[in-house]
Amino acid sequence: MDLWAYQRGIVLDFSRPGKSADNAFIEAFNGRFRAECLNQHWFLTLADAAEKLEAWRRYFKDDRPHGAIRNKVPIMLTKSGGVTSLTP
Repeated sequence: MDLWAYQRGIVLDFSRPGKSADNAFIEAFNGRFRAECLNQHWFLTLADAAEKLEAWRRYFKDDRPHGAIRNKVPIMLTKSGGVTSLTP
């Protein structure tokens, strides 16, 4: 990967281990995912895990209100014309 990046003039910048503030959005998602999905289910088989994870993903994207978008569900953003329609 280093050679590929060097040949293309790309500077790699990885998150520092143990520094969750380097990527706060994904860390916040990971926390919610663990609390709302992983800690709530036992996965008996790979197929069972795939089914439960897909159900949670659909809930997260289509039904669950998100505080960052004024407690609206993300699917409403696509129906209402995008994030710009949420500004006061």
